[in-house]
Amino acid sequence: MRILAIDTALGACSACVLQAGDTIPLAGESIPMERGHAEALLPLVDRVVAGVEGGFSALDRVAVTVGPGSYTGLRVGISAARAIGLAAGIPVVGVATLSAFLAPMLAGGTRGLYTAAIDAKHGHIYVQAIAAGGLTIIPAGLMSLRDALRLLGSGPLVLAGSAAPTLAAEAWAQGIEATLADAPLAPDIAWVARLGALADPASALPKPLYLRGPDAKPQDGARIARR
Repeated sequence: MRILAIDTALGACSACVLQAGDTIPLAGESIPMERGHAEALLPLVDRVVAGVEGGFSALDRVAVTVGPGSYTGLRVGISAARAIGLAAGIPVVGVATLSAFLAPMLAGGTRGLYTAAIDAKHGHIYVQAIAAGGLTIIPAGLMSLRDALRLLGSGPLVLAGSAAPTLAAEAWAQGIEATLADAPLAPDIAWVARLGALADPASALPKPLYLRGPDAKPQDGARIARR
């Protein structure tokens, strides 16, 4: 099975094509960026797929990061993945961004509580923590730095994600052992593809995973009565 993976959830625009069972993509490209994913993604995908024999017709599946992450970035990546899947007649699966950060730490075997943390602004983070052996300590959710550290306990911690340096600094200030994993601020696109190869298309749907409610809410007290 040959998977096209796409990631626009955070601070990069990335794509790769991976043969299932391999660890190194057949082709791939990642461009660090905070904005401009919409303009960069399709040309980047075209370049990546053109580097693989058979092009789009050789693809069997599309995998895309579904969040948490930037609202605009997620919509760009998911929309592109769905369009490619529809045009090629192949399934599209969603990969959680936190899972994409956790997977290489779990595979690496470093001692500690594996924790993925993404900056959610205003002193909050999206976080998920898994112990060695796969036991979930903190399910994927949104919380303050203080609450996250309280749930993570005494460590040692192995951290990855855009909020990992901030969480590590808080841990060190409290005397908790914490190590920053050798990971970029955006997920490794090859791991997005590897997780996408294992995903079940019936349950891993390509729909946004926000983990937080909308900032704008209806004002019930000011609602105009209907006649």
